[in-house]
Amino acid sequence: MKTVRSIGASLAGTTAELVTVEARYLEGEKSDLQLFLTGLPDNVLRESRGRIVSALAENGLLVGGGKLLLNLVPASRRKSGESLDLSLALGAVVAMGHLPPRTLAGTLFLGEVGIDGRLHAVPGGLAAALAARQAGLQRVFAPMATAQEAAAVRELEVIAVRHLAQLFAHLTGAQSIAPLEEPPSSAASPSAAGPTLDDVRGLAQAKLSLALAAAGGHGMLLIGPPGAGKSLLARRLTRLLPPPDREERLEITQAQSAAGRWPGGLASERPFRAPHHTASYAAMVGGGLQASPGEITLAHGGVLFLDELPEFRREVLESLRQPLESGTVLISRVARQLELPARFQLIAAMNPCPCGYLGHARTPCRCPPTSVQRYRRRISGPLLDRIELIVEVQPAGGEELVGGTAAAGGAQAEVSEAQLIRRVLHARELAKARGQPLPNARLDADGLDRHAALDEACRSLLERAARARGLSARALQALRRVARSVADLEGEERITPAHMAQALSMRSKLL
Repeated sequence: MKTVRSIGASLAGTTAELVTVEARYLEGEKSDLQLFLTGLPDNVLRESRGRIVSALAENGLLVGGGKLLLNLVPASRRKSGESLDLSLALGAVVAMGHLPPRTLAGTLFLGEVGIDGRLHAVPGGLAAALAARQAGLQRVFAPMATAQEAAAVRELEVIAVRHLAQLFAHLTGAQSIAPLEEPPSSAASPSAAGPTLDDVRGLAQAKLSLALAAAGGHGMLLIGPPGAGKSLLARRLTRLLPPPDREERLEITQAQSAAGRWPGGLASERPFRAPHHTASYAAMVGGGLQASPGEITLAHGGVLFLDELPEFRREVLESLRQPLESGTVLISRVARQLELPARFQLIAAMNPCPCGYLGHARTPCRCPPTSVQRYRRRISGPLLDRIELIVEVQPAGGEELVGGTAAAGGAQAEVSEAQLIRRVLHARELAKARGQPLPNARLDADGLDRHAALDEACRSLLERAARARGLSARALQALRRVARSVADLEGEERITPAHMAQALSMRSKLL
């Protein structure tokens, strides 16, 4: 029998890499089948030899003794996971003459094979389907849960199978299985039906700052005493963000699928991740033996909320600097490197001092100056430079909390969540209308010169602020991006000194 080839996929981070299974059967005099697996398989794949031989025997697909040679291509790359089981089994079935080689053409086989031939779901079905589409394949066979993920890729014919015998019957024409339809969008997340910004009493200025962050995609740090409403605001940021388009939905779902968190369909909401401050470096960035995605990858396309920011470990916070710039994180291992997506919007919250009451109108602060300095130095200057909005949140007054009206003394009137959403969407549309495909927070120097040009008055104001506050070049660029978003939120085409002054006011001097 000549060598036959089937196609499988091995998960690598949030993406999948196609693997060609070369199979050849050599007849022999021994009664037992000898199966040899080469091509740098990991321990899980090595154990698949027993599963596959048992499944073939259980379903009457063994032809007696001899040698079955299975090789994974490319041989120089280590293969991992149980997702290659089905492609190994189909390669063996065709090599032993049960099916013609043409049944393997243009087809991806994905899934874990049990010792009785039952097929079990594996993570990364969407990632594998995207890789199959890019390689020009036409069909995917997989267990139901995995096939439902793959069916989100419209260009592929995806067929769900429960058992090796059912797949064999379909390929021989004895029993036809209808392809799956594209799955619907996942059910709305709890944030869509949960508490709204209208439930947050007072804090009108902080809500406008939140809308500004949503309009431009800016990172944000909320500073205020305990109970001021920082977490309430942060957890509602996703309500103001524009819904993801189809490509973003695929990216979001792919990251969740690779981590075994398939949402039941293409994600319709942007993710919101809020890891505890005890999270480790690997939990935040990703890693482990299989280089699994971390919190910043699970937040891709959405929001990463870090409450009690100074309480996070220093190395965990510093690990955010490169992803905030590039939108990806590189995980290096001895044999390979993986680049995981990490384009998230950071929103963080902290107290102004260890006791939390520095500058509070009614409760005095008990912290000595040295303690306050140590507390704030837990957040490095380079990380703060990458957070474009640093906003103080003062607790709402009693009248606002009890009656829901603006407090006396000239407090800003309440703005409804619906109004803020309309303003954010209008600001994003203005950016698209001027030919800007990216949010303002992602504009580089050339993009700022094209879309956020400053007149002489704005430049003068920015230069004076730079001298007075000792701002870095990165902070100056951030101020220009924020000023562009302020103008967009107000429906203005050009940036004025008033917009620049408001951008400066959104960068608290507390830090």
